[in-house]
Amino acid sequence: MSKFYKKLFLLMLVFSTLFSVSANNWFMMWIGMEMNLLSIIPLFKNNNIYPTEASIKYFITQCLASSILLVSILVMENNMMTSYLYLTHLALLIKLGAAPFHFWMPEVIEGLNWMNCLIVLTWQKIAPSVLLMMTFKLTNLITSSMFLSSLIGGLLALNQNSMRKIMAFSSINHTAWMLASMLSYTKMWMIYFSVYSIMNIFIITIFNKFNIFYINQLNSVDLKSIKYLIMLNILSLAGLPPLVGFMPKWLVIYELTKLNMIIISFILMITTLISIFMYLRMITPTLMLKTKNKLMKIEVKVNFIINSMNILFLSSLVLAELMF
Repeated sequence: MSKFYKKLFLLMLVFSTLFSVSANNWFMMWIGMEMNLLSIIPLFKNNNIYPTEASIKYFITQCLASSILLVSILVMENNMMTSYLYLTHLALLIKLGAAPFHFWMPEVIEGLNWMNCLIVLTWQKIAPSVLLMMTFKLTNLITSSMFLSSLIGGLLALNQNSMRKIMAFSSINHTAWMLASMLSYTKMWMIYFSVYSIMNIFIITIFNKFNIFYINQLNSVDLKSIKYLIMLNILSLAGLPPLVGFMPKWLVIYELTKLNMIIISFILMITTLISIFMYLRMITPTLMLKTKNKLMKIEVKVNFIINSMNILFLSSLVLAELMF
């Protein structure tokens, strides 16, 4: 019975997102996002107290954003276009967890299991991002959010030990690049979001299988192949060449340069160095130090097909360069 209701709400979650992005008016889009909110809350349910706290925080924040979005729809009916644009962007940035409206995301992610974290970090970004692209205009709010997300996503993750909080701040940092990708055309955002989502799927699947929740637990993985696979995935998420995570950032910089937005691309590259330092801080102790005393003994069967797909995805940029 428990699995049935979760499958039902997961189906409603997928349907509500598709309903929202395919609606032909703003009110129906708002209804789809409300259905999405009511569908994901039951998926957070657990016997632990932390998912309950995370559910309440997520519900209050999303209700606030939905209320602002509804007000913006009413303002739009009165032909107040400037106010409507700022209110709409404000509501959607809160839903995305972009800085300076990011405070809810690390707290919510910390209280969830890895599979629910994956939903919040990937699928839940689709509807707000698509609606933001429909009204996208480079206002002061969007520009400030872009710069702050890139900066804060790296700075606040430096003193974190929790892998879930680090993934949350990583998401905030990547949100800045997704906002920058919206400046060119829709396909650019789709490329960036697709690569980012696939990287998150592979990383979170490994963390979930080995029950890794803190940085020092990376040493508990006895299999060197899995340990190196985690390192490569983290470096790919950082955007280091020649891994595939470098490709979407490279394309975004290229498109921004074509649009003569040199300052924006330069600031994004500089602030991303902070996040790269954070990723290197994660993997350096595990890669360089060798400990005999493990925090926990984990014996997990390795899925050869999934790991092969992961390696193929990570090396796809190199393979494409060799082929073409």
